[in-house]
Amino acid sequence: MPENKNIGLFIPCYIDQFYPQVAIATLELLEKLDCQVGYPMGQTCCGQPLANSGYERDTEGGSRYFIEQFQHFDYIVAPSGSCVLHIKEHFPVSAKSHPSFPEIKDKIFELTEFLTDVLQVKIQGKFPHRVGYHASCHGLRGLRLGASSELNVADFNKPKNLLSQLEGLDWVELDRRDECCGFGGTFAVSEEALSVQMGNDRLRDHISHQAEIITAGDVSCLMHLEGLAKRQNKGLKFMHIAEILNQAIL
Repeated sequence: MPENKNIGLFIPCYIDQFYPQVAIATLELLEKLDCQVGYPMGQTCCGQPLANSGYERDTEGGSRYFIEQFQHFDYIVAPSGSCVLHIKEHFPVSAKSHPSFPEIKDKIFELTEFLTDVLQVKIQGKFPHRVGYHASCHGLRGLRLGASSELNVADFNKPKNLLSQLEGLDWVELDRRDECCGFGGTFAVSEEALSVQMGNDRLRDHISHQAEIITAGDVSCLMHLEGLAKRQNKGLKFMHIAEILNQAIL
């Protein structure tokens, strides 16, 4: 990354409210990698929950506000593939007409995407655990953080490339590595039974391969899977990939 570039840290509302440790880990990780990080104190929700529920019109003001909060940064980084994809692809038309939107779209990155494609880091650290990775739908099929099985493309996986650099980490190869966990935002509310079944399918895949820790780039997926695991006393641990990387780096 060119020197003296300022990074705007975007923390989605559900991380801010329920998983602040993920926000802290993201900040500490970027600072350990010699990034200059700023945090706009006025930032708020990107509008994805409303838009996904059919209320895109009600997100117009918040979407323009997001652009105003972050337009002066050189890069924008968030520990959430779903929110990054919403901003890049699903902002309302009125926000996309903002003169700064094209620049915002090009300079916002999901965390592992930023570490891999922009910083091109080599991670030095230790994490002696058996780790299963859940590929969120938005990150995999929206941001293309990895190769999905329905496409005839060369295999790649940006989060795996980062985690595999850690000494002692045992990567779990799943049977169905790119299957949805069933959360899907409001889908988990409107289709509870189906959502639960899909989540249990993912848990069984990880458990059958003796995963100790399940990680992901989206806390929403981890929240869904962890809730199911706790209710069934599965004994699994859940960590966002930012927490693993930050803990591992010496």
